[in-house]
Amino acid sequence: MILFSSELELTLENITKMNKLIIDVASEKFFLMIITNNDIYNIIYENTKINYEKLTTIINDFLKTKNLEIKNISKIYVNRGPGSFAGIRNSLSVVKAFNIAKKIDYYCYSLGDFKDEENISYENIPDLCDKFKIKKNLINPIYIS
Repeated sequence: MILFSSELELTLENITKMNKLIIDVASEKFFLMIITNNDIYNIIYENTKINYEKLTTIINDFLKTKNLEIKNISKIYVNRGPGSFAGIRNSLSVVKAFNIAKKIDYYCYSLGDFKDEENISYENIPDLCDKFKIKKNLINPIYIS
């Protein structure tokens, strides 16, 4: 009976760990999306300097609304630009900190990476990163000068 319980806990932990977080503060709006096994949630904020500075708090608050914590996220996808210098640098710094502290893999994408794709949406970003072989844990930002 204990063995069954341990196996069940391991399976449940793996299921909850398949959550993905998408962060895009390079665009006109400040956008977050959580993709779970069963649902997709998103939130949009104004793209302001104040929100850049509160990015970690905003992410944690958004996760809490869905009964999640950062430890429940298995992969993070962050838009590396082109876009706002401050937004990109802050989002990349936060994602890198999550990687170091929680060992969460991240993928830095640009919409330009997905050439000739017709249906680009945030929900498709994880699959597009796989399709176009976006390397994990590699930062190569694109700023608008």
